[in-house]
Amino acid sequence: MIRSALAAAMVVALAACSSPSTDSTSTPASAPAATAEVAAPVNALLTASTLPMQAPPFDKIKDADYQPAIEEGMRQQLAEIEKIANNPQAPDFANTFEAMERSGELLTRSARIFFSLAQANTNDTLQAAQVALAPKMAEHSDAIHLDANLFKRVKAIYDARESSGFDALQMRVVEKTYTDFVRAGAQLGDEDQARLRALNKEESTLSTEFQNKLLAATNAGAVEVDDKALLDGLGEGGIAAAADAAKDAKLADGKYLLTLQNTTQQPVLGSLTNRDLRLKVLAASETRASRGDANDTRTLIPRLAQLRAERAKLLGYANFSAYSLADQMAEKPENAVKLMTDMVPAATARARSEAGKIQKVIDAQKGGFKLTAADWDLYADQVRKAEFDLDEAAIKPYFELDRVLNDGVFFAANQLYGLTFKERHDLPVYHPDVRVFDVFDADGKQLALFYADFYKRPSKSGGAWMDVFVEQNGLTGTKPVVFNVCNFTKPADGQPALLSFDDVTTMFHEFGHALHGMFSNVKYPSIAGTNTSRDFVEFPSQFNENWALEPSVFAHYAKHHETGEPMPQALVDKIVKARAFNQGYATVEYLAAALLDQAWHQLPADAPLQDVDKFELDALNRYKINVAEVPPRYKTPYFAHIWGGGYSAGYYAYLWAEVLDHDAFQWFKEHGGMSRENGQTFRDQVLSRGNSEELAKMYRDFRGKDPSVEPLLEFRGLK
Repeated sequence: MIRSALAAAMVVALAACSSPSTDSTSTPASAPAATAEVAAPVNALLTASTLPMQAPPFDKIKDADYQPAIEEGMRQQLAEIEKIANNPQAPDFANTFEAMERSGELLTRSARIFFSLAQANTNDTLQAAQVALAPKMAEHSDAIHLDANLFKRVKAIYDARESSGFDALQMRVVEKTYTDFVRAGAQLGDEDQARLRALNKEESTLSTEFQNKLLAATNAGAVEVDDKALLDGLGEGGIAAAADAAKDAKLADGKYLLTLQNTTQQPVLGSLTNRDLRLKVLAASETRASRGDANDTRTLIPRLAQLRAERAKLLGYANFSAYSLADQMAEKPENAVKLMTDMVPAATARARSEAGKIQKVIDAQKGGFKLTAADWDLYADQVRKAEFDLDEAAIKPYFELDRVLNDGVFFAANQLYGLTFKERHDLPVYHPDVRVFDVFDADGKQLALFYADFYKRPSKSGGAWMDVFVEQNGLTGTKPVVFNVCNFTKPADGQPALLSFDDVTTMFHEFGHALHGMFSNVKYPSIAGTNTSRDFVEFPSQFNENWALEPSVFAHYAKHHETGEPMPQALVDKIVKARAFNQGYATVEYLAAALLDQAWHQLPADAPLQDVDKFELDALNRYKINVAEVPPRYKTPYFAHIWGGGYSAGYYAYLWAEVLDHDAFQWFKEHGGMSRENGQTFRDQVLSRGNSEELAKMYRDFRGKDPSVEPLLEFRGLK
């Protein structure tokens, strides 16, 4: 997942990092004035970092620095924008578009770091700053996009673009920026613009409140266990981790804590043999944000949906989904919904077939109960053992985190792209668990810095994502500082970090996003790196998952953590054969969530505020995706992607991009598989290009044709 700090905060492509300024030392308005006797406190964010590649000086940044730095950054950028908008010279690309690309150095630097930490390592101070800054950032974005003089210059250049002699990159910037302004309301009348500002301000406030409520709800939803015997099935490593979690939560000795991840299903449900505890964990997961307490997000969601629908109507669209998809590859909701609903019959049929097999196992064991979602993973694993002789507990010892990272993820990047990595310990980090790596290109020159933050903690939002602290910028020569965040269970002291194969796949996925950011080689930052449409941005990450099972890569990292012995080929074969196992469940849970997203965002502006629980049930029934044993991957109250993560009306993007992913991997197979030559082609034609041209054309130029859905259907076993 891409969790863009700036996009979530501003939805602006203007605030690109500009070159380090030697005089950006002005004191923010909210900071105390210096006196002769007492020096003003130093705010480390006010000047560009002197660390390699402008890496954040986390050892010098204080929590109290962020808000004043961001507020000063907004003030500085608005002053820069005012000069651009009121420039007496005739508008041209350099004095308008390039000047906007260079604006906002301080804001971009400080906001990227702040909003990243607000997700990965938050605290009360950062959350309070988030709440205070959210409406201000929305107002800042509107102040730029709704500046009449600025838009007049943008439009004048846009209207004359065909005769202006622009190169292809300049033309892309002009057309994309003009479209962004129009979609932000630049052509609305004064009254409608005033209404739009109010809607944006309220939405940003509620979205931030949703994020904070959900984090608190997820932490509060952790299940406390006081009898070790109830944890049967977790294994000593899992039990030790639960004990450590209880200790971290300051519970009494002898207590255990099963923390929640952001999805409906929880990893422990595949191991716990005590059914009452399984049911309790699933109930805690499903109700975490709908308990009628202070963390109940259902008080926010209906209004968030309504605000988005009203904004879409103001901008001339039937609903928010139509607005959101207008600049995506899908183009309109009907295309996204058709892709998904076409898969519903086969997916639900397969899920029900899987449920039937699981029920037979339960009945054969005289379980005396009907299968529920709380039972699925435990008994599905037994079916998998019976059908494929594959035991999750048997494969985990071969997936030790460090080895997966170095000998798997990094090794694949070396084989495909010639990259090498060296861990360094001299750069400050925002949490002791964070690691930093130099990334060197095939020619030995440094390409990027990579930060990795793998373990779950109460201060971190759920899920996994990629973002950047510093973005590649061809105007200034800035190189990318990229980070990945995951939520793997941290092992107890002295224990190895053993991963499931799903966790392994997550590491490859998020590093695919990282490669997209690292390889960016675009002059203008607004169209660089991962600044693409949502239904394209997941393509490089999902494509990178394929290398997790590439034989040469797999053999390099899948080694027993104690003996170093490679995984036996018979076990490898079982993993490969079992790839399509449980795909009915996986497809249905995803489609249910993605169609829920569309249902919420296809509400018209005049629809009344919805009852969240009733709306969800009605939508699942309407799309014929309501399978009792397969709940949505995210239920509405804790669907962070769409209410707080920048994927509103866009969760379908994972499936859209998966079509591209499997079709592209088919190209690799047709051209000899994993090789430096093929990797370089993919890098040159896709990964380095950002959003520098129309994305469907970019894909066709690489593939030689439009993508086919057939490889995806075959992979999921739905064909």
